[in-house]
Amino acid sequence: MGIVGLVERVIRHAGHDPDREAVVLLRWGEREEHSESLRYGELDQAARELAGRLRDRCRPGDRALLLYPTGLEFVKSILGCMYAGVVPVPAPLPDGDKHHLMRATGIALDSDPRIVLTDSASLVTVSDWMSQDGLDRLLCTATDLAGPADPGGWDGPTHISPAGLALLRYTTGSTSDPKGVMISNENLAHNFEIFRDTFSLTPADRCLSWLPLHDGTGLIEMLLEPLYRGATTVLMSADDFFTDPCRWLEAVDKYDVRISSAPGFAYRLCAREVTDEQVRGMDLARWEHAFVGGADPIEPEPLIEFAERFGPAGFRPEAVRVGYHITESTLFVSGTRPGRPLAVERFDPSRLEQNILLPAAADAAAARSLVSSGTVNGLDIRIVDPESASVLPDGRLGEIWIRGRSVARGYWRREVETDRVFGAATGDGEGGYLRTGDLGVIADAELYVLGRMREMLVVGGRSLYPHDMEKAVRTSDTRFADLTGTVFAVPSPRQEIVVLHEVQAETADPASLSTLARTVKDWLSRCFGVRVANVAFLHPGKVRKSPGGKVQRALMRELFMADALDPVYEDLDIETRRRYRAVRPALAVSHGKDFR
Repeated sequence: MGIVGLVERVIRHAGHDPDREAVVLLRWGEREEHSESLRYGELDQAARELAGRLRDRCRPGDRALLLYPTGLEFVKSILGCMYAGVVPVPAPLPDGDKHHLMRATGIALDSDPRIVLTDSASLVTVSDWMSQDGLDRLLCTATDLAGPADPGGWDGPTHISPAGLALLRYTTGSTSDPKGVMISNENLAHNFEIFRDTFSLTPADRCLSWLPLHDGTGLIEMLLEPLYRGATTVLMSADDFFTDPCRWLEAVDKYDVRISSAPGFAYRLCAREVTDEQVRGMDLARWEHAFVGGADPIEPEPLIEFAERFGPAGFRPEAVRVGYHITESTLFVSGTRPGRPLAVERFDPSRLEQNILLPAAADAAAARSLVSSGTVNGLDIRIVDPESASVLPDGRLGEIWIRGRSVARGYWRREVETDRVFGAATGDGEGGYLRTGDLGVIADAELYVLGRMREMLVVGGRSLYPHDMEKAVRTSDTRFADLTGTVFAVPSPRQEIVVLHEVQAETADPASLSTLARTVKDWLSRCFGVRVANVAFLHPGKVRKSPGGKVQRALMRELFMADALDPVYEDLDIETRRRYRAVRPALAVSHGKDFR
């Protein structure tokens, strides 16, 4: 079966309805909102012009590193690359944030781009970064400074094949070892189709996103998918959202948005910061899909809190939609059914530790609440024993394996890892599966995701989930409210659990932090029956997250083991300190005086 790719679709939309808005950009000044739009005819014209210029400097298949803030210039740039057959590589703008600088450098070195594209406002920042990191050999161009080009210089999309590389998108794991996922034109088109079918979307719908455009959800679901469909996307920056979360909801109302996606924490933030007066002034009844997607288990509490808070504004609980995302399968894998209330089920935690999903008794004091990530359409999903490769029956926990046209071509220049991850075969000989590395279970045709297998904590033969322990830490003391933490294990003669959590400035007194660390240890011991010997407290904002709000446990573990976290306070086991803190005294340390 043939496909119609994104480039062909945009050309078609531009021909049929050139004045239709493709993208609307919102910005806020000191007093008021400003907007500017890009129509399909204008987008097609800009993409043709850039494609013509790129053809003079690049060959089809070359990579272009895209370093932009949220804006219309990024939209023109990524389409211009695709028109030219140049592979766009979106990355965070190296704007001074150390994590962004390291990530942009890692992506640049791995992807080996022919050209770096940015806008005039970011040109000095990007040029300085390139010079400092030894990348000044690359050509860097501000796409909005180039004069008008002849759109006739572009010779059409005839070179664009279904199997051709459309996009190189990097995973959000380790900063030091980025992995580029090769997404083909067919992968994109297929993923767009199953996303559209799951949400019953039409060209008349409007989408809204404040997620960064190098993020998977912000890029693929909230920008490229609407462009493929001929719909309109409303964009705003993450900074504008965090300055005033109410702006997001007011824009949903004002622009008649049908679908908007955000991480779970954003729904909680809105529920707690938007005033009663602001709630009375908005109408959210037309918001049909408030989506939360990811590869981590979804916490139900923020979504329930949001639905209750904004019920008076017309928001309906069944508008909350949840799904499973993974970069290696382009992005979208599953989603909850339209019109169905959030499915939160209670399961027996002792059986979960044995990798079996069984409902908890109605009167059970302890139960694990799981949110369904919905059903799968258009992909072949198996739950597989990761050791034997045997396909497991419903109700048994195992690794999620995926097969289908959305599954990407592999990792950029990593043939061995590509063969291992993208070429898996089940024990009965069925091949062509993607090993996701995610733990999941299917029950009553619903997919439940329990987190990354490599992040599981196996203690005394029991399987413990970091997500559960992180949630328990937040409930152990009110001083952890609205802050972020993470839990992982580090190599040691016996597996050692480490708890990292942010704390506010007023709790930075060493005696207070010592007591707080003991509270965390005792609470986790009571909740899970395990020894927790390592607790460290960090400044707010120091627990790293992906652009989509997912805690980057692997990266935090990496930074902890490298002694690169600058903690406010640490209380570590002797063996952990010997291995990872050789230069420090064998005592808990506090940096409370330096707290900002």
